[in-house]
Amino acid sequence: MLAATVRADDPVRIGVLAFRGAETTVSEWAPMIERLRVALPQRRFELLRLDHDGLRQAVAEQRVSFVITNPGHYVELEAEFGVSRILTLAGGRTSSPDRAIGSAVIVRADRNDLVELADLRGRRLAIIGREGFGGFQIVWRELKALGIDPDVDLAALQSVGLPMDNVLDAVERGEADAGVVRSCLLESLPAASGRFRVLSPLDVADYPCATTTRLYPDWPVAALRHTPPELARELAILLLSAPASAGAPSWSVPADYQTVHELFRELEIGPYAYLREPTLMALASRYWPWLMALAAALAGWVIYTVHVEHLVHTRTSALRAALAEREALEARMRANQEQADHLARLSMLGELSGTLAHELNQPLASIGNYASSLGRRADNGRLTEAAVREAATEIVGQAERAAAILGRIRAFARKRAALRERIAPGALAAEAVALFRGVLANAPTVEIIDTLPPGRSIEVDPLQIQQVLLNLLKNGYDASRELPAERQRLVLQIAAGSAEVRIAVRDFGPGLAPETAARLFEPFFTTKPDGLGLGLAICTTIAEAHGGRLSAAAASDGPGMIFTLTLPDHE
Repeated sequence: MLAATVRADDPVRIGVLAFRGAETTVSEWAPMIERLRVALPQRRFELLRLDHDGLRQAVAEQRVSFVITNPGHYVELEAEFGVSRILTLAGGRTSSPDRAIGSAVIVRADRNDLVELADLRGRRLAIIGREGFGGFQIVWRELKALGIDPDVDLAALQSVGLPMDNVLDAVERGEADAGVVRSCLLESLPAASGRFRVLSPLDVADYPCATTTRLYPDWPVAALRHTPPELARELAILLLSAPASAGAPSWSVPADYQTVHELFRELEIGPYAYLREPTLMALASRYWPWLMALAAALAGWVIYTVHVEHLVHTRTSALRAALAEREALEARMRANQEQADHLARLSMLGELSGTLAHELNQPLASIGNYASSLGRRADNGRLTEAAVREAATEIVGQAERAAAILGRIRAFARKRAALRERIAPGALAAEAVALFRGVLANAPTVEIIDTLPPGRSIEVDPLQIQQVLLNLLKNGYDASRELPAERQRLVLQIAAGSAEVRIAVRDFGPGLAPETAARLFEPFFTTKPDGLGLGLAICTTIAEAHGGRLSAAAASDGPGMIFTLTLPDHE
């Protein structure tokens, strides 16, 4: 289900990464925006010029419907927010959109001491920021291949920020020995090309610009999760079918961004930052003085422990005989206790058997006497209908008495202790939430709001009430698991009524239609494709067994549903 929709009269905002500054971004993308406005007059297109952090924030807050950014930033947004590319830039300086983006490490033309990329050891390197794909991360991969760690082997890693022209200014003023810019930037600035040169330029076929690094796919245009599919389809068809022009950029089908994933995986950044867990070798190299001190302390502790153990061994040798005698005595006592327990069990069994035999002996004897009496009367010819009826009635009565005795014994055997106990609702809810978060890898945040007075408790079966709360939490998670992270949270609120306690679970999902909500608690009715429709029906049964009720209603202050478990308060 879509978290939001774009109506025909709503503005369609396209966020663009302004790596060369706002004015340059407007001149570069304005022809495309104008083409969209002419082709789709019913839509209002707006261009937002943002930096890395601003573009990410706009995606998180769903303030844009499309984003145009560099391939590295796109892969990060794809992993975090689920954006999906629909087209890739094409028709620029390169003939293949799969091999269009590279980085150039530039130095001043008069710096003869810097020729190769390896010469950057001990030098100052200017970058737009660590998040820059063409402005740092591509070069970072090449430096790592040469065994150069930018944070260790460079004299300084200077972040000058956007626009990328700041890098050129820092190198030209001598504030940095070298700088990282996007390939083809120098070629687009004829006045600057004579003042700078590129370190270690590669000879790449069909690529007209000087590049220090290997090449990666061009910029994509990507749709967000909340972007309506029909709007994304309209935009893609229009941009693909638009004729090539000198002002507006051209587009092609989405390129393969696997090389970007390989770069991130190798650098252990972005979606692969979890790989940067410290290894034992790295920890040992960083903290070896502390490890040596710890090893010395452990060695001293071992020597001291051995000395103490020797003293203890010599001092306790005299006690071993006494301990052995004591253990033998304890063994005899345990054997005697086990024998006494065994005799007690036998005695209990004997008492039970004697009681059962005594209780059953009387009705069985009466049944035997009446049966013998019938036989004697038949032998003597004195058997009458009245005597038969009297004997049959007494035999039936004594048989029912025997059955009643056995019934009482069976009831005794089935007797169980009561399961209900007094417990604080807050503690019960906290245990249910802890169990809920323990069974899910990516469980959402559950906020517990407990407004009950301190010491307030209810008499319930804890396991059954936990079963109800877990079912409600799971339903809330299922309703919002496909939505953005801020709408996946759940709220569990505990409040007191006049003579009851209410435990409510609130989700921020899309809600339910009134006709669906009316049938929620019917057995075998479900809105889930793989559900059985028994969860809420069982929860209703549990609530009613406790003298309470279970209800559902749409939230009045926003999206989502509120399920309320009401339990009687006997305090």
